[in-house]
Amino acid sequence: MKVEQIYTGCLAQGAYYIASEGEAVIIDPLREIQPYLDRAAKDGTKIKYILETHFHADFVSGHLDLAKATGATIVYGPTAKPAFEAHVATDGEVLKVGKVQFKVLHTPGHTMESSCFLLINEAGKDEAVFTGDTLFIGDVGRPDLAQKAANLTQEQLAALLYHSLRDKVMTLADEVIVYPAHGAGSACGKNMSKETVSTIGEQKAKNYALRADMTEQEFIAEVTDGLLPPPAYFPMNVAMNKLGYDSITEVLKRGLTPLSPSAFEAAANETGAMILDVRKAAVFKDGFIPNAINIGLDGQFAPWVGALIPDVKQQILLITEVGGEEEAITRLARVGYDYVIGYLEGGFEAWKTAGKEVDTVTRITADEFAKGFANEALVIDLRRQGEYSAEHLDGAKNIPLDYINEHLAEFPKDTPFTIHCAGGYRSMIAASILKSRGWSNFKEVEGGFGAISKTNVPKTNFVCPSTLK
Repeated sequence: MKVEQIYTGCLAQGAYYIASEGEAVIIDPLREIQPYLDRAAKDGTKIKYILETHFHADFVSGHLDLAKATGATIVYGPTAKPAFEAHVATDGEVLKVGKVQFKVLHTPGHTMESSCFLLINEAGKDEAVFTGDTLFIGDVGRPDLAQKAANLTQEQLAALLYHSLRDKVMTLADEVIVYPAHGAGSACGKNMSKETVSTIGEQKAKNYALRADMTEQEFIAEVTDGLLPPPAYFPMNVAMNKLGYDSITEVLKRGLTPLSPSAFEAAANETGAMILDVRKAAVFKDGFIPNAINIGLDGQFAPWVGALIPDVKQQILLITEVGGEEEAITRLARVGYDYVIGYLEGGFEAWKTAGKEVDTVTRITADEFAKGFANEALVIDLRRQGEYSAEHLDGAKNIPLDYINEHLAEFPKDTPFTIHCAGGYRSMIAASILKSRGWSNFKEVEGGFGAISKTNVPKTNFVCPSTLK
């Protein structure tokens, strides 16, 4: 038996490959299926099942393309109603794969169809449990995402999750390995660990939501406390996973259309497509196409695309480093942004060579910022509230990048201001958004708070009262 976690850092997502005696299963696959096909081919195994823990909100699964390519059966837990051929399992149903078995554990709460898959090894012993978004390392799935679909409140869903965990998961032996669908950085939970593997015993000892003496009401209060609004693209990804989508092959074919600078410019003017520049912030700031939005491939690219581009059907024109076009299109497709209509052939250098208009961002070093701090009229901290609460610059205003589109009116147009994040990735995204909307009266700090904190700029520590328990 082989068990492999295939972890994708950009999405903080874990897919799984389990093989036994020439048969294999894939759990929660990503959109691009070739890595799974290659893995099975390497072992000479046949993919028998594609196990889906639920209808994912934060990424588009590869279940449909993988089933078409392999003939494997797609499996969901009870109550799932997919619009395509799939096996909807019953609670407690056992699926045989080689000499191992998978037992379906229906665990509603995060969503109504959410299920865990218990791996029973060749000796008939419980080996591992694949918990999807029901149980994370250090956290549990948020219960607010499926309110509309389930016609329940987040408190009612949290109550279901409480009993799912205690009746189905916490009853497993302490040595059973826990393999979740996500780790730190995912918006599917509040405070997940950076670790991606644990055990039932360790989680019962360390996970706040699995305390033995925790009442249902305490669980509901703690799990629902501090939930931030989910990214706008989540419902659209759920719909794609439930109803179907274009093949990744078609998405790539559509997006891999090279456009000369003139053709690129004409396409932008004629279609109203968003110009998305995925180069690194340090490169982008020195020159970019006016109105381009920068979300670098070197950071948490897909989640930030999802948080800041509200419509997955938005047409997109790409600027990448030469040769990076396919990677960018694939990573956009992971979160359902399938409508890339072309890319700038030759990259930004071709644009400059053609003599086209170029814009820039004023970026200063942390030392330059520190020297002028006393004269700063306004400093805007783009980090999330928790980061800001832990420590921030004296007098800095917090506008998290996640919600910049809703708070643009809070950025002045007649007063100079400075923006920063933790390291410079998010602040360059914000700088590009501001530039595209007409702001030019600001500077952006290279290295963000991490660099500023090493200077003598005064800082404030603050502990949020909700964390005092």
